[in-house]
Amino acid sequence: MANDSLGNARAAKNDEFYTQYHDIEKEMNAYLEYNEHVFRDKTVLLPCDDPEWSNFTKYFSQNFGRLGLKKLISTSYAPNSKPKKVDDHPTLFELESPQFDSSKTDAHGKIFTVTHDVTGDGVINVEDLEWSYLEGDGDFRSAEVTALRDEADIIITNPPFSLFREFLAWIVEADKQFAMIGNMNAVGYREVFPRIKADELWLGATANGSDLVFRVPVGTEVATSDREKAARLGYVGDFTRLGNACWFTNLDHGRRHRPIPLMSEADNVKFSKHKEIKGKGYKRYDNYDAIEVPFTDAIPSDFSGVMGVPISFLDKYSPEQFEILSLTQTWSDMPTKKYPAQILVDPRGNRKVVGALNSSTAIKVDSPPAGASYYEVEGEYFISTYKRILIRHRKAAQ
Repeated sequence: MANDSLGNARAAKNDEFYTQYHDIEKEMNAYLEYNEHVFRDKTVLLPCDDPEWSNFTKYFSQNFGRLGLKKLISTSYAPNSKPKKVDDHPTLFELESPQFDSSKTDAHGKIFTVTHDVTGDGVINVEDLEWSYLEGDGDFRSAEVTALRDEADIIITNPPFSLFREFLAWIVEADKQFAMIGNMNAVGYREVFPRIKADELWLGATANGSDLVFRVPVGTEVATSDREKAARLGYVGDFTRLGNACWFTNLDHGRRHRPIPLMSEADNVKFSKHKEIKGKGYKRYDNYDAIEVPFTDAIPSDFSGVMGVPISFLDKYSPEQFEILSLTQTWSDMPTKKYPAQILVDPRGNRKVVGALNSSTAIKVDSPPAGASYYEVEGEYFISTYKRILIRHRKAAQ
């Protein structure tokens, strides 16, 4: 599965995935294209980082002058606070620095800053990084790093995947602008979806639905398939690919203001490239007053009711074109019915009592589908879909 590495990271608390420079550059360029002054006179904080080799630190320090930054702050976790890896030892950069302190190197995080032209060469860039040890281990939840959060205007990072919820809450608490990498499935979190619905955060402009390649520490266990996929993409060695990673942000970009080109309902039935719709039309849910639209490009332009679409819809979502209403979850306020105990029948005919339809969509069918899982409920048959976002056209909401 595309998100297996993310799941494994949570289980093993292996959260060290280092983002590629060009992936950071592409995303930041999207914000700059929409607002060329987005970073001007701003203090940018890069927490949960490893500044000595981080591409986040490299990008923002190298482009300090071009972006017009006021200050750059980057912090790292102490080696002792992370799972021990083969390469968790002081770097030559640290060992050869006058600040090196053998009593602090393992237990203390580091802070790197750029504020002015230290070298006197007339340019502010990576050569002007200054660093020292933090008082603590660099955990973003510490009072020390929280004070840096409060000082910053914008927070940008690839936080530990296992702490995504806590990290987002930490940012939101301070009402900061941000861009962070996470798992696409996080759109279904209680901490995330209501903010998407309220247009308080959204997906970034790049990488959605495509592979992101990350460097990992030497000695990290990487699935063979992920390592091979990274190699085919040109990254050989200690790299992995994550097919379900994306940017979450509240920095605006032009992609989200471009409407999706759509066909009418009738034209979709006639001409859709999707066999599920062509010549058949759209199924209705039994437990939501909505139609099932399994593909974003198959959203009918003239349907005035509620539609259930995949979470990948958010990659194309324009708040001017659509209103987001809810998500098919147990905490949704939109189901029209609840089901008694259901029997889930898998493709092999195995049966077990479940309650899954009460947290998902239900589509009634006349008979059990061949070779697929289905549900039996009091003599009726149902199939379900993966999680759906419920939307409607803005013109229909007015």
